[in-house]
Amino acid sequence: MKVGVPRETWPGERRVALIPSTAASLVKSGLDVFIERDAGADAGFPSAAYETAGATVVSRDAVFSSADILLQVRAIPADLDKLRRGQAAIGFADPLGGPEAVLAAARTGAMLFSMELMPRITRAQSMDALSSMATIAGYKGVIMAADHLPRMFPMLMTAAGTVTAARVFVVGAGVAGLQAIAQARRLGAKVEAYDVRPAVKEQVQSLGARFVEMALETADAEDKGGYAKAQDESFYRRQREMMLKVVASSDVVITTALIPGKRAPILVTREMVEGMAPGSVVVDLAAERGGNCEVTRPDEIVVHHGVTVLGPSNPPSLVPNHASQMYSKNITTFLSHLLGKDGAKKPALELDLGDEITRETLLTRDGDVVHGRVKDLLAAGARA
Repeated sequence: MKVGVPRETWPGERRVALIPSTAASLVKSGLDVFIERDAGADAGFPSAAYETAGATVVSRDAVFSSADILLQVRAIPADLDKLRRGQAAIGFADPLGGPEAVLAAARTGAMLFSMELMPRITRAQSMDALSSMATIAGYKGVIMAADHLPRMFPMLMTAAGTVTAARVFVVGAGVAGLQAIAQARRLGAKVEAYDVRPAVKEQVQSLGARFVEMALETADAEDKGGYAKAQDESFYRRQREMMLKVVASSDVVITTALIPGKRAPILVTREMVEGMAPGSVVVDLAAERGGNCEVTRPDEIVVHHGVTVLGPSNPPSLVPNHASQMYSKNITTFLSHLLGKDGAKKPALELDLGDEITRETLLTRDGDVVHGRVKDLLAAGARA
């Protein structure tokens, strides 16, 4: 069984799907590992380190032509024609946001597994790459805010007088939001947070932040997977009205609200940004999906009425070494789940569609899209 790791070609992508230490573990388990030359260079992992780990460094064409299973950050490569029937590819595939690309991948005959669709169950926690990457995004968002804010985060008492603590408001208390709260608190900021899901109030408070209460009906705000559910426009309008005062009094606003497969909801309006003090900073961690801030432009720094608005579309790629380390652990744990043992005790791909983890992540097989939600999206698009 041959595992291949190509270099990522997505613009700005610096992560690699497999780091040398986990490559060594795969080799030890009986797999042959092929990695494209310099695939890990941007993340701080030179080709020589993979060779020391027992992997074979080859060309891009050789990776695709020899591998039975491809491990990638972005599972649908730009050179889609390199995929072949019977090959398996594992990685982020954006199946709910870009079902047409999944259909194109299906036509190659390859099997495609989506790391985004990993079910949120106890058995799959170590495979949950979305949570791993959200952790990094939350951390990096605070660091970016601190770098652009023209003041310090902590309260300091000095001979030159007292420096008051910066006020940070985190919108969305999922994994990224909670990590942002924790990091802002470590830097000494006074932190407030809001989430449409009232159940996260205790988690916010446990990190030393104040949970902002809003008189909104939120009984149906969370799906069975623990993600926030999309609400109607009247809900978001009322939410924005209530947030106006909190945003205006904040030095930093960090937004993290994402709905799987949907455009990010606008939570911070142009009016809110204009109400913030000059020098304030907004970091929009939902920029890849259009952004939670009305002023956001993905991967640009926008200065609006003296307020700096940052829209990083791929924050984990800004911390590529540790992002790759965490992702490598997630994807290889998932690979181990998919690999059974045949009579010769060699690793082999075994698909048990009765298993929730396998069934919910499998997108394509034998030339067809087999995932129900993606099929529904494609059908809806065909009717539109």
